[in-house]
Amino acid sequence: MGNQLDRITHLNYSELPTGDPSGLEKDELRVGVAYFFSDEEEEVDDRTPSDCGFTKDHSPTEEGPFSVREVEYSAFCAQECIFSKLRENEDLNVYSAKTLLTMCKPGDLLELVDTAQAPHWVIFEQDDRVIHLHKGEIRKDSLLEISNGRHGRIVNNRYRYRPLPADLVMQNAAGHLGLSSGEICWTNSESFAAWCRFGKREFKAGGEAHSAEQQYFLKVHLSGSEVHTLVFRSLEDMIRERRRVDASGILKELSLVNGDKE
Repeated sequence: MGNQLDRITHLNYSELPTGDPSGLEKDELRVGVAYFFSDEEEEVDDRTPSDCGFTKDHSPTEEGPFSVREVEYSAFCAQECIFSKLRENEDLNVYSAKTLLTMCKPGDLLELVDTAQAPHWVIFEQDDRVIHLHKGEIRKDSLLEISNGRHGRIVNNRYRYRPLPADLVMQNAAGHLGLSSGEICWTNSESFAAWCRFGKREFKAGGEAHSAEQQYFLKVHLSGSEVHTLVFRSLEDMIRERRRVDASGILKELSLVNGDKE
């Protein structure tokens, strides 16, 4: 199936569903939006690399690249691919935070990974500074400090939407620094970071109207050729479930379409 990106991206940035370039929307555009944080929001704690899916031979100081045990996914809306995390199609190797800093440019999306928690997403600013949602607050931190020995990768192309220019990505991120629960409407670090880069309201909790025609299909690629497909009514619901699977490795019984092998 072709991605046909021209059908799922905006023709110009004035059509992006945000009230202004910073992403701060007027109150009348927030009808039905519930401000809440998910209990599943990840903690960036002090676990060892072996706790995070790396072999005991991989020290946090080693540069990489390394391979990590992970569930792979693809996601579709209106028959178009909007998300892909498949090892056969892309490089899923990870690197030490120190090495990752040499690869980044302002506005890049970074993903810190482990196998017992959902990945932690951040926006790279400059030097070693990143902006991210953590523990219910949008903050700026050192990547070297928050990684706690974890490895990461650049995930600019994980979502198949057209990105905003780098200066607008940084404006979105920096414009929300210091805001916390009750003032923002993202439930996890991934939704916030992806919204900063793509400007799509669908990344916000309650950011899109549910309709019978609007459906998101998440394909969970298991061992071998087995694929399970789940259907969701919103992008945010799909993200929350995928992150829950990443954290637990267990598929919740949500609108199972099929479990056929492909």
